[in-house]
Order: sequence, then C-alpha cells, then structure tokens
Amino acid sequence: MLRDWLEFVVQGLVDRPEDVEVIAIPRAGQTLYELRVHPEDVGQVIGRRGATINALRALAQAGAARQGEKAVVDLVDDKESAPERRRD
Repeated sequence: MLRDWLEFVVQGLVDRPEDVEVIAIPRAGQTLYELRVHPEDVGQVIGRRGATINALRALAQAGAARQGEKAVVDLVDDKESAPERRRD
C-alpha cells in the first residue's frame, strides 16, 4: 500500500512517469523502498536542497508508523540507465 502511494506521488512529480519504479525490500524490522526514476528526473525528485525527497521520506515514515512498521526511502542512482554523454 505504501509502495503504491510512493509510486503515485513520484509519478506526479516527474516528466517521465512511465519510468518510475518503487521496489519494496523487507529488512530486519523495516521496509526499504528503492525509488528509481529516469536520470533526467532525479533533480525533480530531490528538489531544492533535498526538500522534496526529505518530505517523501518523512511522509513514508509517518505512514508506516501508523501501521506499526518502519520505512526507509532511498533514491537509487542508476548510472547504467543514464544516457551516454558525448565528450568532445
């Protein structure tokens, strides 16, 4: 449920919503949510001075706490999916 919410919210923030992927990984008493977006959308998810990603993390933690769980949100930097850059 939290995974679906994160995916919905992030899709509304980015230019390429079809590239948004949220993977829930259960770990020792908590769930890690790996958030993957298109490399050009990373800045929109981070926001100015990290405000957007920090807000997402706080809301995810609060939502998980209401369900008696713990949650961690991690924006995964997937350099392999980044477009190749030309070097002149």
